Amino acid sequence: MSRIANSPVELPSGVEFKNVDGKLTVKGKNGELSCDAFGCVDIEQEGSILKFKSKATDKSSVALSGTMRALVNNMVVGVTTGFEKKLELRGVGYRTQVKGKILNLTLGFSHPVEFPIPEGITIEAPSQTEITVKGSDKQLVGQVAANIRAYRSPEPYKGKGIRYVGEHVVMKEAKKK
Repeated sequence: MSRIANSPVELPSGVEFKNVDGKLTVKGKNGELSCDAFGCVDIEQEGSILKFKSKATDKSSVALSGTMRALVNNMVVGVTTGFEKKLELRGVGYRTQVKGKILNLTLGFSHPVEFPIPEGITIEAPSQTEITVKGSDKQLVGQVAANIRAYRSPEPYKGKGIRYVGEHVVMKEAKKK
């Protein structure tokens, strides 16, 4: 069994943590994030250290205390350094560019795909075949990257499509005569 909840979360300088009526708020240089606390988890703040303990001893309460610790740690990392996902386009004629709050994708369809960039997310296109998704909310960054990848996920025969940088796509063998 994992013991994630036993390790404390240390708040770096410049990060502010508040727990008001089960609403957790973390404020830092990259913005402010908040989430609801689980009722079965106690959060104690001692100076710049946060400790998480479950109120009950059943299996689900202990698991939720580890989940709460991971969520708060992701919020602290998000408001200090932020998160990023990198995507790459592979295929002849596959291109991307950012225009204001719209990501334009040319993916071999009969029409260009326009993806609206949500609030709290920054998307950059360093080249025509690279996309970088940045933000302070880990869940939102991952979801936006997955939504972009879903327009044209890598196919198993030629490997064309949008993939994460470093992702390994298992290629199938072509049909033999």
